[in-house]
Amino acid sequence: MDEAHAHLSGAGEFDCLPDPLSTLRHSSAHLMAQAVSQLYPGTRLAIGPAIENGFYYDFGRPEPFTEADLGRIESRMRELAEADYPIVREEMGRDEAIRYYEERGEPFKVEILQGLPPDVQRVSFYRQGDFVDLCRGPHVPSTGHIRTFKLLSTSGAYWRGDEHRPMLQRIYGTAWPSQEELDRYLWRVEEAKRRDHRKLGRELDLFVFQDVSPGAPFWLPKGMIVFRELERYSREMQDARGYQEISTPILVNKRLWEQSGHWEHYAENMFKVEVEEQLFSLKPMNCPESTFVYRHALRSYRDLPIRLAEMGRLHRNERSGTLTGLFRVRQFTQDDAHIYCRPDQLQAEITGVLELVRDFYETFDLVPMLRLATRPDKFLGTVEQWDQAERALEDALKQNGLSFVLKPGDGNFYGPKIDIHVEDVIGRDWQMATIQADLTMLPERFQLEYVDGDGHPKRPVAIHRAIFGSFERFVGILTEHFAGAFPTWLAPVQARVLPVSAKHHDYAARVFGQLRDGGLRVELDDRSEKLGYKIREAQVQKVPYMLVVGEREAREGAASVRKRTGEDLGAMPVERVLAEVTAEIRTRAVTLRIGSERG
Repeated sequence: MDEAHAHLSGAGEFDCLPDPLSTLRHSSAHLMAQAVSQLYPGTRLAIGPAIENGFYYDFGRPEPFTEADLGRIESRMRELAEADYPIVREEMGRDEAIRYYEERGEPFKVEILQGLPPDVQRVSFYRQGDFVDLCRGPHVPSTGHIRTFKLLSTSGAYWRGDEHRPMLQRIYGTAWPSQEELDRYLWRVEEAKRRDHRKLGRELDLFVFQDVSPGAPFWLPKGMIVFRELERYSREMQDARGYQEISTPILVNKRLWEQSGHWEHYAENMFKVEVEEQLFSLKPMNCPESTFVYRHALRSYRDLPIRLAEMGRLHRNERSGTLTGLFRVRQFTQDDAHIYCRPDQLQAEITGVLELVRDFYETFDLVPMLRLATRPDKFLGTVEQWDQAERALEDALKQNGLSFVLKPGDGNFYGPKIDIHVEDVIGRDWQMATIQADLTMLPERFQLEYVDGDGHPKRPVAIHRAIFGSFERFVGILTEHFAGAFPTWLAPVQARVLPVSAKHHDYAARVFGQLRDGGLRVELDDRSEKLGYKIREAQVQKVPYMLVVGEREAREGAASVRKRTGEDLGAMPVERVLAEVTAEIRTRAVTLRIGSERG
């Protein structure tokens, strides 16, 4: 369901969450619609919900709104707020409301009303001055309560998220209780623009997108270095914890997806290929295929747990309008693992996964926030199985000393789960991955068994687990979290050697060779440009360390070291620079360590 459609309700246009901030933003959307109606007669009204961090309204008009339009609309909103019109709730019969909007040429409102359930006979409106809008509410008492707001941007949006329906013009805004909160949010918006991974991806030569393959990044050499380093780290972490890596086919017969249930519930999101009159699909997830690896041999209770990891290339047919850089793609790589264990091993295995999560995210200076989702109303398995699994997950969280939020009823139908969120450096919340206990789906659908100590076959419990989630999305998040200034171990170029002039090229080449032979990713900038220009360019490219070499450095076998932050560390022996950078890389330090304890 698209963002807009999610706000449509059975008894009116949309349902605002009944909390003060959502109500303020909901009313701000109405204030904006009133201003647009006055300034641009003939504009059709669609919907305007409160959303996270703000609000929007969709309008039917042929031409997009401009930046100048936003300024005019915001000024009119302030005039309307100053007028302090009471916001009054009114009711009307449904048929009367349809006629009301038909007479006024508002097709989107008519469609909303016609789509309500038959038992809805009366609908509510909210009036402020000369403006009336179909709405369930609630709202602030008057327009004078809407003081601290800002219009942010415009975009196109298909009616009800359907690319076959009319394209509407959407205006986004934000509203807050105080100027201080608004200013803080606007700073975050500007900071997010500065850190936008799509912008940085182009500037730093990490990746590009091409229209020949929408939703699939073309990784450039520097971006591929970041990708490879993350893969290497993931493998190191998993190897140390007893995971076995597997690889399963990308193209799979639809019979597998029918058995797993994905064909019934997920087929529209799968890319399909016909081969020799049989239907295949590019896999959208790794789960079902891991069961074939489990089943290829007879399993004893002594063999469990079995931890199978896969760097799987996945494809999902996301709608073109939802594709967003690396955050929402059609092709991605996921660090999946499936752990098959006995029920009595579940807590220990979840504990191990949580330790992995904690250690992994600490490396990136990200603090995981965990949510335990428990049994929903409709579920597979027995209450006893669920109680045991939920207790195992909760005990594992407590054993790791991890705080968590309980989300009753939010588990999947086949088992409880732990959702992992992180907060980045500018306070944005990201859902990263999930640890899912599977009591029945894979074990039952694929008839998984092990021979227990009593000689009888038993069903294992399956744990679905991803730490990065999507590699592509994780690279996007890291790019924004670090504003492109990756830790040295991840940086595509870890050091750049800068000769002061042409007569120092030979020594610079020797320093370059020494660092390269020592295992660093290093570049030599021997162009005939001024030194200051080369330093600034290296800083723009987020190179962690610059080694400036001139007459004195050549004489002493040294290099003058500068950090990308602008800090000048002075001359240091090249051997020492190599040793300290190597140690920083080996420990995967999140900050630049050379010179951090000097002086």
